[in-house]
Order: sequence, then structure tokens, then C-alpha cells
Amino acid sequence: MRSILFVCTANICRSPTAEGVLKRLLANQGLEKLVTVESAGTHDYHAGKPPFPSAVEAAKRRGYDITGSISRRVAPGDFDQYDMILAMDRLNLANLRAVAPTRSKQKIELLTEYGDKYHGQEIPDPYGGTEKQFETAFDMIEDACAGLVELLKQTARR
Repeated sequence: MRSILFVCTANICRSPTAEGVLKRLLANQGLEKLVTVESAGTHDYHAGKPPFPSAVEAAKRRGYDITGSISRRVAPGDFDQYDMILAMDRLNLANLRAVAPTRSKQKIELLTEYGDKYHGQEIPDPYGGTEKQFETAFDMIEDACAGLVELLKQTARR
């Protein structure tokens, strides 16, 4: 079984959105039992809280339910537990690499490395922003998760 951890700053906007998107895309492909998907934050600003209301609304507009996600900070054990640790922006990437054991650093990547339209770009943090900013983040997350699913489909066949 594969395991993926999505990481943003506080785990209340981008990473729970990515978790919800990937879970649904995997379910649509019948791969949900082959991949564990979770999310966390580099900071504990909102630990124990649900996703930000604007993120929940953006998800709902696109037919996703992310209300079951609860914010938590990345834990030391996550670096060994997850096969892939995917950051939303370069600051998240740097924060993760700064605390990861050397043996786990190769697992840490930018989520958009898997997308086509926004390949390699940072997903801007929409926290406290406009509806359009949440939609932009969602567009980028959906693109990257679609590419990630294609990779997971290929590796699941092996």
C-alpha cells in the first residue's frame, strides 16, 4: 500500500483540500484501498480544528466534502510512515526538509511537480483571501492530483 501526506502551513486550507481531491479521484479509479492519504501542517496554529470555512465552501462548490479533516502538525514519525510527502509551496518544502531525517528527504516534493498546467508552481495560500483565491488554489490542486493519480495507476499495475 502506498501512503501520501499533503502538507501546507496550518493544515486548514490547501492540504485538506488536496487530501479530499485525491481521495475522490482515487475512488473514481477504484484505487482508494491501495493508497492512504492524509494531510498535516508545518505549524500548529490551528491544531485540532476543522478546515477553514472558505476552503469547505470552495470544496462544496466542486462536489467535495473536506469537513472530516482535522488539523495537525507534521510529526517526526510521518517522515518514515509516508512514501510521499507533498508540499504546497517552497516555504513548506524548505520547512519539511529542514526537520526531515536525511533518509526521508527524497520523499519530500512540491505537489505541483505532478501537474501539467501548473507544473512546478507554488499553490498560493488562500487563507483569509477571496473566493477567487480559493478557486485558483483548487484549480492547481486538482491539476496536480490528476497527474498524481495517473502515476499511481501506472505503479498500481506493477
